[in-house]
Amino acid sequence: MNMQQRIRGKLETGLEPVFLEVLNESGQHNVPPGSESHFKVTVASARFIGKRLIDRHRLVNELLSEELAGPVHALSLHTLTPDEWFERAGEVPDSPPCLGGGKG
Repeated sequence: MNMQQRIRGKLETGLEPVFLEVLNESGQHNVPPGSESHFKVTVASARFIGKRLIDRHRLVNELLSEELAGPVHALSLHTLTPDEWFERAGEVPDSPPCLGGGKG
């Protein structure tokens, strides 16, 4: 199981999302080919209702604590309630271009 699948599995189990997308964005960064270190997660879950943004991120970080302690270097999070997800019509911002690691 690759890292993207691991992240997806843990978030599906822990959040029971109405929408979940896990993108490996490592290829947009100055890392070796095939790396699994930079991810963008968009997740809509009823578990976020009534929670501040920081608390939503903490919940995701807790679920992925093992991955964040090791192979995952960066995690871009878009954490939404189901209503927020539908109000946005599924739109979330693109990740900014990498400027680190000698690319800037």
